[in-house]
Amino acid sequence: MKTKYGFNMLWMYAGGRGRKPEEANEKELDFIAEEGFNFIRIPTDYHFWTDGFDYFHPDEAIISYFDRYIEACNSRGLHVCLNLHRAPGYCINWPEREKHNLWRDPEAQEGFVFLWKMFAERYRGITSDKLSFDLVNEPCSIGETHPCTRDDHEKVIRMTVDAIRSVDPDREIVIDGFNGGGSALPELADLGKKNVVHSGRGYEPFQVTHYKAEWVRGGADWAAPSYPGEVAPGEFRDRAWIRNYYKPWRDVEAQGVKVHIGEFGCYNKLPNDLALRWFEDVLSVFREFGWGYSLWNFRGSFGIVEHGRPGTVYEEYKGFKVDRALLELLKLPFAK
Repeated sequence: MKTKYGFNMLWMYAGGRGRKPEEANEKELDFIAEEGFNFIRIPTDYHFWTDGFDYFHPDEAIISYFDRYIEACNSRGLHVCLNLHRAPGYCINWPEREKHNLWRDPEAQEGFVFLWKMFAERYRGITSDKLSFDLVNEPCSIGETHPCTRDDHEKVIRMTVDAIRSVDPDREIVIDGFNGGGSALPELADLGKKNVVHSGRGYEPFQVTHYKAEWVRGGADWAAPSYPGEVAPGEFRDRAWIRNYYKPWRDVEAQGVKVHIGEFGCYNKLPNDLALRWFEDVLSVFREFGWGYSLWNFRGSFGIVEHGRPGTVYEEYKGFKVDRALLELLKLPFAK
């Protein structure tokens, strides 16, 4: 299985209020492919194609966008990982917007399985070297609105994998870690022998990657971290700490599981020199382990293009305003 390196593209990321998806940005895809990357993760929101909470009658005009996304990426040698970032009954962001609970309610579970069987049937002719299915982004909800245990999660994942396999036995399937994607899934390690990839996250230490992130409760009040160094009083973080953080993932990997980092990155309120020191360490850990990764995102507050971190030296490169230092770090595993 080829190691995958690339970006999350937010063309169909947050639906509702009459929003339409974006078409694939072919100029950006050209850049990504020309620079040697081979992977695009597309986090999606089912509200784009659903009327209210009717999970079973998707709008074909919206679903057809996926056909074009896959073609645009595959024609450039880019693997597509299709992800439900907001699924029937669950999203890590504002889960209270959901009518049902994916982990407990049959209505949401039936809708979830229906959607994945639909995608499996639609794309059965596309091989797994070109397309994978990432079932649900960053389970499970921490709090009271949509409670979930590991047992709840395991039941839904196994049920959905079985449903996809009934249509397409060879499809590569991706399952995100528990607790917002960060915790390994030893209880699902057996699926790793059946073309199921376990997807981790690269957002630790959180006080560094999400410094002053407006959506993080209390984040605006965090003291400025140092890295390597103290990210909070009495909490020292460096490369050795990051490496040890991934030990549970390495333990699962030792059971025959393929690990990929589906999202990682650093928000744009952190000074860029500090961010680059963190990127250098976390990427060196991923290289040591032989793990692929997908930056959140390409253009925007976590990306390589016009991210806006203080102190960044940009370069006009191939029509984009690029953080070239970060780009070169990302390319180290495959740079010629």
